[in-house]
Amino acid sequence: MNREPAPPPPHRPGRLDDVGDSLSEAFRLVQAPPTDEQAPRPARRLHTDAETVGEDLLKLVLTLIELLRQLIERQALRRVDAGDLTDDQEEELGATLLALHDTLADLCAEHGYALEDLNLDLGPLGPLLPRRD
Repeated sequence: MNREPAPPPPHRPGRLDDVGDSLSEAFRLVQAPPTDEQAPRPARRLHTDAETVGEDLLKLVLTLIELLRQLIERQALRRVDAGDLTDDQEEELGATLLALHDTLADLCAEHGYALEDLNLDLGPLGPLLPRRD
């Protein structure tokens, strides 16, 4: 199936919008062919302190963005190793992922976090994000 590349999203002010746009662009660049869809899981309730709900939500959103960034980065490396991308696509993807990483690091610093703070402890499952060596 041959797809036309999507036009770049219009620029919107705001740093979270920049992160979203970069993440969307990186995801578009590494999308694999569709696979069988799984049935959605039922939602779970999230219990949080009413006084810190804003900060908790911000940290959760930043964590999800970092998780997606790392997953897209791994997929990009697989595609580069497999030779699926042209040199121009590799350059564009690398620049997009680097911009996303830098913007996410800036957002974390702006709110008093480090990228390492975004790694949620999942109890017996271990940390959400893999360790960066």
